[in-house]
Amino acid sequence: MDEREIHALIADVRGGRLSRRAFTQAMVGLGLTAPLAAQILGAAGVAAQPKADGFTPTRRGGGGQLKVLWWQAPTLLNPHFAVGTKDQDGSRVFYEPLAAFDPEGNLFPILAQEIPTLENGGVARDGKSVTWKLKRGVSWHDGKPFTADDLVFNWEYAADPATAAITNTTYRDIERVEKLDSHAVRLVFKSPTPFWFDAFCAARGMIIPKHLFDAYRGAKSREAPTNLKPVGTGPYRFVDFKPGDLVRGEINPGYHVANRPFFDQFEMKGGGDAASAARAVLQTGEFDFAWNLQVADDILKRLEQGGKGHIEIATGGGIEHLQLNNTDPWKEVDGERSSIKTTHPFLTDPAVRSALNVLVDRGAIHEELYGRLGQATPNFLNGPARFRSPNMRWEFSVDKANQILEAAGWKRGADGVRAKDGKRLKVVFQTSINPERQKTQTIVKQACGKAGIEVELKSIVSSVFFSSDVANPDTFTKFYSDVQMYNVGPGAPDPQTFMSNFTSPEICSKENKWARRNTTRWRNDEYDRLWKAAESEMDPVKRAALFIRMNDMLTQNVVVIPIVWRNSVAGVSNRLKGNDLSGWDSYLWRLAYWYRQS
Repeated sequence: MDEREIHALIADVRGGRLSRRAFTQAMVGLGLTAPLAAQILGAAGVAAQPKADGFTPTRRGGGGQLKVLWWQAPTLLNPHFAVGTKDQDGSRVFYEPLAAFDPEGNLFPILAQEIPTLENGGVARDGKSVTWKLKRGVSWHDGKPFTADDLVFNWEYAADPATAAITNTTYRDIERVEKLDSHAVRLVFKSPTPFWFDAFCAARGMIIPKHLFDAYRGAKSREAPTNLKPVGTGPYRFVDFKPGDLVRGEINPGYHVANRPFFDQFEMKGGGDAASAARAVLQTGEFDFAWNLQVADDILKRLEQGGKGHIEIATGGGIEHLQLNNTDPWKEVDGERSSIKTTHPFLTDPAVRSALNVLVDRGAIHEELYGRLGQATPNFLNGPARFRSPNMRWEFSVDKANQILEAAGWKRGADGVRAKDGKRLKVVFQTSINPERQKTQTIVKQACGKAGIEVELKSIVSSVFFSSDVANPDTFTKFYSDVQMYNVGPGAPDPQTFMSNFTSPEICSKENKWARRNTTRWRNDEYDRLWKAAESEMDPVKRAALFIRMNDMLTQNVVVIPIVWRNSVAGVSNRLKGNDLSGWDSYLWRLAYWYRQS
């Protein structure tokens, strides 16, 4: 496709003859990323627009209360410490990034005046810098102005290792953030950076105010009162927060988007489970929106017949997967279990890992539990499509698992459990409380039992398992068990940060307050080199090949066992409009634009 043909496609989008999604797909087919396709449209003056449905609010407020259910409730409201999606979402009510990712993975400006592109001079051609122009007239909820100083501070805050921010990966390789004027900054990278739209964008890009956090840098970061009482720029101002239970907000009368938001009050209720949350929206209509409906598809279909609501599905890169601990969760070293100074007594044996890999019946889990809500996959990295490996296959075979273990010297004892060199194949398998996860645990346990592996199941309340509390022993980042299962996603239409989950610098530990991303504690020099190469590879084809190789290493070495490539699923009232669910960002990425149709 030549330049003339691309201009013709842009004209078709402008004239409504071609959708943005179709244009993006065409550009991805040429080797571009979805955000770059969005930048092409933005530079041509074709801005992303919310879905039209015949009504748009013409004034701010008047919509009453918006009630949403996050059955995994937030435990803190500082996005830099949000180890789980629930804390990111709780923070997103009040804090905003410069730009969000729409359902097609395009950048949508929030606190930015415009999206940087090559054409408007915002993105340097050598990939080593990007200039952001900030929206003027934006104020923090306490009336202080939002300026370039806040961006410089957020970079310094998150990049400081002493802060122990979960967002450290996003900001640590920025050489400097230069204040160009009161409402413009230049990010200068240490090397060419194709994923320049990580910093200050989407879930990891929410910006906190310098004037309230400046006194709590580094080691004092966890002491800030505003960690629990946010002061942001978002459509709603903070009213109340009960960790693990409730978040309340009220309309921001000075919000920077005209005639927004529509609702006067916001309530995010936590607790319960996904099934009860689905029922409260789809069947009874007590709530307007329910997050992350990990509920069997046949149940959701029955609930939709209640006529009060429907489910919305968005495709992203979420993966329900098993993690195998590389360290010893039962041995304590310097006050820390699962210490990097230890090795697991038997999960470092390739034979045991290979056996476990063929004992997970992905097909049954998909068909019996997920249906249209996901699909079985052998890959950890599934989206965007250009990064998905064609090389991997999955299989389920108890016979093969038995053969692998027998050949490796793991012999059955009198009780049927295999052992070798005095070590029994007994694993503790933990996950959060959720009917579909407990059913998955049971399916895996039954297969393992037939192969001589004893499995003890442990189920943890979601608000505990995904807690950001460093004193909590049952969080997934501490990983005080042999095997664990949960869902994780890229949070962006680029896998750079997502695949850092297995790099050596990201290993969770007591030293970094378990606020890093590598929960498996797997270390591999080749993987680290591949990830570092992808970080600065500007050729999109070569870069995709690097990520495919990383995915293949993870699955071939059975660092993780991918189960289901999950869609984002929400329960939505039939009267609620404007939410435009995105699989690449928070469910609340367009919260300011939500409204209720009478």
